[in-house]
Amino acid sequence: MADVGVRPARRTDAAAVADIQVRAWRAFYRDLLPGAVLDEVTSPAARDVWRERWAESISAPPSPRHRVLVAVAGSSAGGPPPGPPGAFDLVVGFAAHAPAEDADAAPGTAELLTLLVDPAHTGAGHGSRLLAATVDLLREDGAETLITWVFEADEAMRTFLGSAGWAPDGSSRTLDMGEPVRQIRLHTDIREPRGRAEP
Repeated sequence: MADVGVRPARRTDAAAVADIQVRAWRAFYRDLLPGAVLDEVTSPAARDVWRERWAESISAPPSPRHRVLVAVAGSSAGGPPPGPPGAFDLVVGFAAHAPAEDADAAPGTAELLTLLVDPAHTGAGHGSRLLAATVDLLREDGAETLITWVFEADEAMRTFLGSAGWAPDGSSRTLDMGEPVRQIRLHTDIREPRGRAEP
């Protein structure tokens, strides 16, 4: 029987997070980014840089509202092996969020910076759990709206977020990656639904 869940990332997760990022980009971004760019950002040298950046993001975030979460799965058969709590966790995905910095972002807006699941562990609900945990934390912070930028051609991510109530807000941008790569901004209202008044 497998235990699954989401928890705050630890510095010791940085290598796993970077590895998942590289594997996910290679698997999911092949048709979204120019080949030379994808090769560069997923090279062994780039992986080392990502590991350092994630370690810093996790252990020394710019603010308490900059967070990295990881989805974990581990075997509970026979109980956890010896070691500190969580040592048996297998990191299978991650998400990062922060206060929104877009110039037109209204107060109370946060941004989902990234959400990736290891290609070997897709379809098990890890992305949904990461998204739900992100929303829970942001509600505690008082955030009301959550935005994210996605590649316009990324149908899988757009479908996933669309099923969770996200929609384009009309904003777009074009990244120069040797050739233009277009992104669109999605948003969703994360305020708690108001309950019906008691009779």
